[in-house]
Amino acid sequence: MDYTPYFSKNALRMKRSEIRELLKLVNQPDMISLAGGLPAPDVFPVDELKDITDEVLEQEGRKALQYGPTEGDPRLKEELVKLMAKEGISTTPDNILIITASQQGLDLLGKIFIDRKDTVVTESPTYVGAIQAFNAYSAHMETVECDEDGMVPEALDEKLRFLFEKGIKPKFVYLIPDFQNPSGVTLPKERREEILEIAEKYRMIIVEDTPYRQLRFEGKSEPPLKAMDKNGRVISLFTFSKILLPGFRLGWIVAPEKVIEKLVMAKQSADLCTSPFVQAITYRFLKKGSMNKQISLIVDQYRKKRDHMLNMLKRHMPKLKGLKWTKPKGGLFLWVTLPEYMNSRELFVRAVEKKVAFVVGPAFHPHEKCENSLRLNFSYSSFDQIEEGIKRLAESIRHYETEIKRKESTVITP
Repeated sequence: MDYTPYFSKNALRMKRSEIRELLKLVNQPDMISLAGGLPAPDVFPVDELKDITDEVLEQEGRKALQYGPTEGDPRLKEELVKLMAKEGISTTPDNILIITASQQGLDLLGKIFIDRKDTVVTESPTYVGAIQAFNAYSAHMETVECDEDGMVPEALDEKLRFLFEKGIKPKFVYLIPDFQNPSGVTLPKERREEILEIAEKYRMIIVEDTPYRQLRFEGKSEPPLKAMDKNGRVISLFTFSKILLPGFRLGWIVAPEKVIEKLVMAKQSADLCTSPFVQAITYRFLKKGSMNKQISLIVDQYRKKRDHMLNMLKRHMPKLKGLKWTKPKGGLFLWVTLPEYMNSRELFVRAVEKKVAFVVGPAFHPHEKCENSLRLNFSYSSFDQIEEGIKRLAESIRHYETEIKRKESTVITP
């Protein structure tokens, strides 16, 4: 039976995650993947979580294995209030919704804010999961220029002025201010202040997605936009996926109560509640004070891996005009810009032949631009894999450059 005529227009517009599809191609022997945003599994606190899991089952098993409130475990929310205070965010349990990781948060925000053909403003490039979530609700995405310091406030102001002059009021501005995915850059405090001023000027909502901000390797931490927000314009997404482990699929949203109320309704039709069992385990992990130790462990390992990747890039990459990469101060990723005449999709085919993979730049742009860019992940692979992977990538770029020159030299001029 052909189900196509029965699918909704939204379903017909849905696309598979380009990253997920690429990862299928790289599931081969001897393949080194610098593609996915996977945390390093050797930093997962398996033994401690095993003990805590036993405690939960013994002391509150029947309750923890039952349905729970949509809003989340009140005990966990109290611990998150304390965690947010350390980030400079003053909030209450009523302003927090526990979600099934921040990806669900993006979907729920799309559900409560976006009508068909509504406009959303994003960075360029931006997180591919956000593109998917907003596309699912038929949003039109407008992008704003970014540089080595993230979103350019002047470009945001110009974009909003242009849209307002056309009678278009975007539903919100979406950005990742800390160690951005995919670029790895961080928005300085001055720019955060300017962006908040622009949001006030145009009466805009800002959605701040910040899954990596605790993973800082150097320098002073910038305040979250939510901590600087004086007018209730910022909605913030957080997750345990990168600071604890992704398998729990656990995150939270901090937002004004009216927004939380609508999000709760949207979540009830999605999954009723996030796993009470997982919440009970995470509550005890936080209550024991284990999070600081866990983050310190992750930061120490990822810093060393970032430094190693940067050293390997410097050592092995060919000296080509326009070939450069970001130097993130935290997070999991860095962004490589190829010479303008190169295409990351074409390079990907050549790289896979040499058993190394990355994510192509167009995957991170709503309109599939960034053709000459790519994202590398340094958190998952071993030090030896990082070194060998960069060697293979550099070799792929050299061979691609040779092919381009050969084609140019064989062009017959009339």
